[in-house]
Amino acid sequence: MEKREDGRDWAYRVDPYGFERPEDFDYASYEAFFSRYLVVLTRRAIKWSKLLKGNNSVQKSLKVKRYIRKGIPNEHRALIWMIVSGAQANMEQNPGYYHRLLEGEKNDKLVEAIKTDMNRTFPDNVKFRKTADPCLQHTLYNVLVAYGHHNKAVGYCQGMNFIAGYLILITKNEEESFWLLDALIGRILPENIHRPWKLVHGNNQQTPRDLQREGAFSGITRQI
Repeated sequence: MEKREDGRDWAYRVDPYGFERPEDFDYASYEAFFSRYLVVLTRRAIKWSKLLKGNNSVQKSLKVKRYIRKGIPNEHRALIWMIVSGAQANMEQNPGYYHRLLEGEKNDKLVEAIKTDMNRTFPDNVKFRKTADPCLQHTLYNVLVAYGHHNKAVGYCQGMNFIAGYLILITKNEEESFWLLDALIGRILPENIHRPWKLVHGNNQQTPRDLQREGAFSGITRQI
């Protein structure tokens, strides 16, 4: 395993989603906090496992809403987001649609705009670098091209690459990321937020971390 000059394993310098931790990252404080919080996470994971009982479905209820607001364990987040956003239902009602979008005729201008932003997406994330194996740039490209041809009124706007990239990191599934992006832009995010001046200009120049902190992704779970 690759070592840094300070002797830390390379994997230790990268968070679970692939983002490099900054040079001044306080490992001691992080480890102290996480050792205490691990008890909470474990208890929460047990409750979710009992709730799901090995099923890939969940019924909307006050109990589920309460669980969601306290936090969804990483291992269940993609499933719950897919269900409560309506993305799962849309995917099941349109089998093969995503792949047909990828196989269809492409808008050259749209494709070129997406390609331009590939290397700009999460430069601090090792999973999106061309040297990664697999490199998530290919997955991201497919999701954005498919969405741009699915929703021609929106097409592709700068900033969508970060939202789609974040969804890919959570779901680890190309088609699910496409349907979640459709749910977010089409039904959950405020109207017109997909426009380029809303996403990347002025006070709205946001990364997925900013969007998550301000509640954009929590909008998925507010659907329940």
